[in-house]
Amino acid sequence: MKIRLVFILFFLYGFTIAQEKSHQDQLPKAQVFESKQSVTIDGKVINLNAKAGTMELRDENNRPIALYGFTAYFKENPEKNRPIVFAYNGGPGSSSYWLHMGIMGPKRIVVNDPNYNQAAPYELANNEFSILDIADVVMMDPVGTGLSVPIGESKGADFWGVDQDIRSTSLFIMQFLKQHNRLNSPKYILGESYGTFRNAGVMNYLLEKGYALNGVIMVSAVFDLRTLFFAPNEDLPYVVYLPTIAATSWYHQKVADRGPDLPTFVQRVREFTENEYDPALFKGNRISASEKTAIAKKLEGFTGIAAEVWERADLKLTANEYYQELLRDERMTVGRLDSRYKGINIDPMSMSAFTDPQSDAISPAYTMGFLDYYHGSLGVSKDLLYATSAYSKEGFRWDWKHQGNNFWGADAAVTTLPDMTEALSKDPHVKVLIMNGYYDLATVFHGVEHSISHIELPKSATDRIIMTYYEAGHMMYTHLPSAKLFREDLKKFIQDTLRK
Repeated sequence: MKIRLVFILFFLYGFTIAQEKSHQDQLPKAQVFESKQSVTIDGKVINLNAKAGTMELRDENNRPIALYGFTAYFKENPEKNRPIVFAYNGGPGSSSYWLHMGIMGPKRIVVNDPNYNQAAPYELANNEFSILDIADVVMMDPVGTGLSVPIGESKGADFWGVDQDIRSTSLFIMQFLKQHNRLNSPKYILGESYGTFRNAGVMNYLLEKGYALNGVIMVSAVFDLRTLFFAPNEDLPYVVYLPTIAATSWYHQKVADRGPDLPTFVQRVREFTENEYDPALFKGNRISASEKTAIAKKLEGFTGIAAEVWERADLKLTANEYYQELLRDERMTVGRLDSRYKGINIDPMSMSAFTDPQSDAISPAYTMGFLDYYHGSLGVSKDLLYATSAYSKEGFRWDWKHQGNNFWGADAAVTTLPDMTEALSKDPHVKVLIMNGYYDLATVFHGVEHSISHIELPKSATDRIIMTYYEAGHMMYTHLPSAKLFREDLKKFIQDTLRK
């Protein structure tokens, strides 16, 4: 009887293993396409081994859950302990081709910044602003973007959310480091836009798993979405948007007293914002008529928008209203991602912009230029569809819930600032570089300044957060002088954070 039972159990075990093997055999397989690339930086040629394709991502129980898309550039004959940087864009739901072709890869798309670009052919140039001379780079495409797709029993919803995304991003980084024998390399993560929101969570998640980072780079950052939502009874977004609104008006010559330069002007606006504008908004309808008029007049001086408009708006203009109002008389609207850009206002009576001139101006060049490079130079099969975003994917909907943001059964906040705070408190060596565009009306620099100034840590910790500023927008690297500064600042940050 016992022998029969053992035989049955052994048979069932073998049958289960065979089923699992058969199931795994039916899963789509990862594919990697290898090529030789090079980049010339500071007159020196760096030869690279490029790998583009997918890696099978496994969960904590070693089950396949996704094919995760990436493009990696490894220096030939690298020096010992060469750093590695993992980089991604945001959205959420965007692939990494913006950063890839804008500043991180060996080639960059040439655009007519800050103007509209003509149709193809588009120019691909050597990217002298890359940091591939000092670090290897891995461009990551979150699931639903690029070539990344769920496999096995997984579905999109398992990846499309704040916590889900932090987990899958971290799993990829950990597994990639192991697969490519880079566990002991100096490690960095670089995110743009929502990628910075992701970064704050990933840096803490990785640290909890024993993966301490040498540095974290935030490009056009946001950590607290309250700074971007013009929600009812919420003054904060109006307060933090004003310096960027004023900088935009300064750029478009709508400000009478421009001062000696932009940083000096912006500092004046910061002081007005914190000392006069914020207290005035806090009073709400208790503000006196005379004070309201006085504040409106000062707002006109900083923004070029008439005091009566500010008064009629109760001293509060949303970003969308500002895009329309600034150049309304010219029948033009300004860009959200980069307010140096301007385009045709198709309805000058509207109080809300219909399009983003910066996105309209550069998207065709970036999209066509990248795809031509991806399937051409990198040699990725044309049978594979690269999704520049996940927005058209069936069922794509972002889950904004995040552990620690729920109080009394309600989502009281949408922020990953506590994650970054925790990581900074646990790792006394990690440093954070935050790169801000003065003309970025998507993730405004004063919003980041507000978040950082409210981190409840001693100065020894907050001193490890470095802020840099560029006279450009969300994708500051489209502006070549800013791209040059971007490289210099990033290179210095990486070199300063390496263990001596």
